[in-house]
Amino acid sequence: MRKGFYALALSIFLIAPAAYADEAVDIMNPIITAVPSQSIAPDARGGGMGDLGVATSADLYSQYWNAAKYPFTTSNAGVGVSYTPWLRKLIGEIDLVNVNGYYRFDDVQAISASFRYFSMGKINLTDYGGNFYAQAMPNEFSIDAAYSRKLSENFSMAVAFRFIYSDLNNGQNSSTSGSAQEMYPGWALAADVSGYYDLPIMLSTGDANFRFGFNLSNLGSKVTYDKVTSNFIPANFRLGAGFEFPFDDYNRLSVNLEANKLLVPSQRSRFTEGFDKDDSNTWMMSQDQYSSISSVKGWFWSFADAPGGFVEELQEIMWGVGVEYSYNRQFFVRAGYSNESKYKGNRKYFTVGAGFKLSMFELDAGYVISVANNNPLDGTLRFTLGFDLEGLKNLVDR
Repeated sequence: MRKGFYALALSIFLIAPAAYADEAVDIMNPIITAVPSQSIAPDARGGGMGDLGVATSADLYSQYWNAAKYPFTTSNAGVGVSYTPWLRKLIGEIDLVNVNGYYRFDDVQAISASFRYFSMGKINLTDYGGNFYAQAMPNEFSIDAAYSRKLSENFSMAVAFRFIYSDLNNGQNSSTSGSAQEMYPGWALAADVSGYYDLPIMLSTGDANFRFGFNLSNLGSKVTYDKVTSNFIPANFRLGAGFEFPFDDYNRLSVNLEANKLLVPSQRSRFTEGFDKDDSNTWMMSQDQYSSISSVKGWFWSFADAPGGFVEELQEIMWGVGVEYSYNRQFFVRAGYSNESKYKGNRKYFTVGAGFKLSMFELDAGYVISVANNNPLDGTLRFTLGFDLEGLKNLVDR
């Protein structure tokens, strides 16, 4: 009886969206979230492989991609710092700084934490008449901590908790300056649930690894800036797989595939009351309607709310492919491609990267090459510097 119910529910979930696939889908319908900085990959390694990392080998920067990877690290402790000058084609003062670290108690469990700070530069505030009255320096930051544990020899899971803070006005009270409404700092609480599978495989050329990972991230509350409307944070479902294999004792190559989807409903939605499918403008929810949707309802609606049905839901999936070549596990060359539908944001770009790793520290860099016209991400650089605390300890003890 129970199996039959689950089969019926799964059938409805898969078939119902397809019933609307004949409706118009070629409309601009990007998904907008608050605190978009939470969706920016902070590390140069993942950034050099097409912005992916949920199923790559465990490293210092696993906190963002998949904290469940930490029990599989080769070192017991590490700390990393990354710096990304963001959207430099638009403004020269937007930066993302990320610091993260982990400690592995034994071969089974680990704890980890990170702090990220996103500065959006300086913005001149004006009233409706265009008169300047103040200069704001909006910023966002988040702090999180995670616990990860192996549940078997090859599989681990992790849970992370996060506090997110966003100040778009940076202390400037717009109500006293001719603006329509007051703006206040917003905050949210969120959690990640992730899993990681690493299967060693013996080949004639050496030890290979098949890896699989998933991460449900930023599952949490909404953000409010004006005490009236509420905004969704970028809850996301990320799924990926990778295969790393050796050519010989020194040369290795990993190939990785990944897809992710925002678990956020669209304001242009089929759940809008009184919609008319012949006029795309009437698919748009009012701000009050959109703000009234709860976080949990939004997660589920995000799989079936697209006006174009199943076809448009597929457009919401952003995917990437990345490769990493390593020599002696010390020198690395990376490349990747990331793709987003032109109706959902049109972020399409190649990435390249390189890095080297010694017993005590590692240094990585990544670079974005856009293939879409007028993409502000073009030319984005990322830099990361990591320290193996166990290697440093061994050096001091000598």
